[in-house]
Amino acid sequence: MARAHATAGGKLSNPEFEIPLERLPPGFARSVEELPADVAVPRPAATAVLMRDADPAPEVLLLQRQRTTGFVPGAYVFPGGRVDAADAAVAVAGDDDALMQYRVAAIREVFEETGVLLARDAAGGWAPDCVTDPGLEVWRERLMSGAATLGDVLADRRLVPAVEQLAYFSHWITPVVEPRRYDTRFFLAALPRGRIVRADPREMIEAVWLTVEEALRRFEAGTLPMVFPTVRTLQALQEYTTVEAALDAASRTEVKPVLPRLVRTRTGVGIVIDEEMR
Repeated sequence: MARAHATAGGKLSNPEFEIPLERLPPGFARSVEELPADVAVPRPAATAVLMRDADPAPEVLLLQRQRTTGFVPGAYVFPGGRVDAADAAVAVAGDDDALMQYRVAAIREVFEETGVLLARDAAGGWAPDCVTDPGLEVWRERLMSGAATLGDVLADRRLVPAVEQLAYFSHWITPVVEPRRYDTRFFLAALPRGRIVRADPREMIEAVWLTVEEALRRFEAGTLPMVFPTVRTLQALQEYTTVEAALDAASRTEVKPVLPRLVRTRTGVGIVIDEEMR
């Protein structure tokens, strides 16, 4: 159980997650005690928790970020990233979903980072993946280089993004003391049957499929570094024995934004979620 620690204002906090000093940038622990002069505005972002049924339990896809990246280097994460202006331009007929740009961004990020395109053809069939379709890999390269948009890919292949297959799961906002902040919507999605994941080596070191229990076990053992929202997402998925059960539960759950606070502890930095933000 986490111990209570005093914040700069003398108020006791109970960290749910602690990052040791040796895993923090120099001076970061001191910086959490003071708000920056200019608080960064969170950028819209989307994350997709890709799942597949397996024996003995469902597995989730985790990608290890390159250690040279500017954001959480070396950590295992779900596919995701910032919402691009072009994401909002991808029209889905008859849908006025306020989260549409986030859903489209999640589909684009999955395609860029794994080579799996969550889109369907006119007959309802799933798009191929980049391993089995070299032509789609060319489009992936063009998309990642900025020479094309997801809308271009979909139009060329006559595909429609499978936005209805993404179940809204959670909403995380980066703490105010961080210099890079994101306003991120998390979605659950099932890996289409027979599709093969191939991580893009420019951003990711490897892609691994793990049961939730195994991922959390490795995290506790210190061999699978993850950031707080990733860990909390895995913990929330522990009770589900099938992908369908997880998707069904997410579709019926009200999502509220979570804005964690960072507090300095004796051995590092703790993460606190205030009761009203749960």
